[in-house]
Amino acid sequence: MALTPHRRFNAVTLVALAAGVLVCLPIATIVTLGLVGQSDVWGHLVDTLLAQYLMNSLGLVIGVAAGVLLLGVPSAALVSLTDFPGRRALSLALLLPLAFPAYILAYTYTGLLDAAGPVARWVDPRTLDSIRSLPGAALMLSLVLYPYVYLLARASFLSRSASTLEVGRTLGLTPLQATIKLALPMARPAIVAGLTLALMETLADYGTVAFFGVPTFTTGIMRAYYGLGDAVAAAQLALTLLAFVALLVLLEKYSRRKLRYFSGASRRSHSRVRLHGWRAGLAMSVCALPPLLGFAVPGCALLWWGMVDARDQWWDLGPMAASSFGLASMAALLLVMSALALGYAERTAPSRLTRGLTQIAGLGYALPGTIIAVGVLIPLAKADQWLFVMFRDYVGVNVGLLFTGSVAAVLVAYGARFTAVSLGAITSGLGRIKPSLDEAAMLLGHRPLQIVRRVHVPLMRGAVLTSALVVFVDVLKELPATLILRPFDFNTLAVRAYELASDERLLDAAPASLMIVAVGLIPVIYLNRSVSEAKY
Repeated sequence: MALTPHRRFNAVTLVALAAGVLVCLPIATIVTLGLVGQSDVWGHLVDTLLAQYLMNSLGLVIGVAAGVLLLGVPSAALVSLTDFPGRRALSLALLLPLAFPAYILAYTYTGLLDAAGPVARWVDPRTLDSIRSLPGAALMLSLVLYPYVYLLARASFLSRSASTLEVGRTLGLTPLQATIKLALPMARPAIVAGLTLALMETLADYGTVAFFGVPTFTTGIMRAYYGLGDAVAAAQLALTLLAFVALLVLLEKYSRRKLRYFSGASRRSHSRVRLHGWRAGLAMSVCALPPLLGFAVPGCALLWWGMVDARDQWWDLGPMAASSFGLASMAALLLVMSALALGYAERTAPSRLTRGLTQIAGLGYALPGTIIAVGVLIPLAKADQWLFVMFRDYVGVNVGLLFTGSVAAVLVAYGARFTAVSLGAITSGLGRIKPSLDEAAMLLGHRPLQIVRRVHVPLMRGAVLTSALVVFVDVLKELPATLILRPFDFNTLAVRAYELASDERLLDAAPASLMIVAVGLIPVIYLNRSVSEAKY
């Protein structure tokens, strides 16, 4: 039973409420503007483009769903339930495409399959043009998003399938029949959870569909806001997209709840089916194809272009790399602190308000960066206007654009977009700390801030590091929110790669893209080690 003072509002709880309100502000802005705003453009969009946005987004979701399932589930089953030459190396290689942002993969394959590229001498260039299409975008997204399905399915196969499969084989089932009839149904919640994450990323993608010229909701929102100058129409498009996102979020929440069933497995070793001959060769091919297409081929192409064709571009990346790493570091620090405050508030002073703010904050990760950026820009522009007039009239000082003219707006957008990522790791870490430790610290006279700093953070150092690392890499790869909200003369690696690729300077985009991918490898390797060392 928690102590009575433990449940009172304190400084940490107030910080959590402020962070939660700030994170929820863009979502509330979009919902309010979309419901009560009036737009002359909306009727035109409904009559001409809305059906196209809807069909393309739906087609993209269906294509990516099929792709990530075909690439992720068989490879997860093979590396978890069978043994063949190279299995251990391939289990890591299958995660590597997660380091590639989809838009960088799109640039790279466009360069490889271009009429002047190395493949054109053997294939008709008209055939290669088909990569810039909805199926091409679905393929690019599938190649970088299948690791979500692979990772969760692999963990499920490892944790619960061994004894069940052995029982199935004693009843006369072949290994293939036991996998299909027993292992797959047990792993279905994990597969659905991974699929949901992949589809949320698909709906949030902007760089790939914009580069391939596929009209979707994300490109439509950007066009309505910037091309047509209508924030209300952009908000109404965003609300339409939220209908898709809400269904996926509900499905993801359900799947995450079901995943608890797989956490209590024994620590005994797994007996994998040993494959020989052509079966081993087939397993190696199935597991090698996704990382070959999703990492090795584009990675080698970027490395060659960056070292041979775009050597002069490296010298221009210094300021952009410093801006990117500085912005990502600030975002990681602020989001970890916000997540600690939110997690502590929900732990010690649970209420409908704190739970509601936490749940709404978790919705941000499912929203495209374009929606978050528009939801941030509208209220902060109003705040800038109010502050400018107030300081000019009462103080006689021109303060400029304090929010929208600095990185403050970008950091708010990152908070709304990635707080859920940080909060997930922090909440998991806090859940492993006994409440009695909090009560003992309070009896010794420690205040809430001291308890967080001296008790919680040291005990969950791994969770804090994971949270900061994932946020750092996600911010480094984020494109649409940065593209909309960045101040003048402020460039990041992601924006630089997008600008060069949009100008068809695909080879010159290689150094910036390569640097993003190299940094993205760090959490992927860390993640693989965590899964491999887990005791199932």
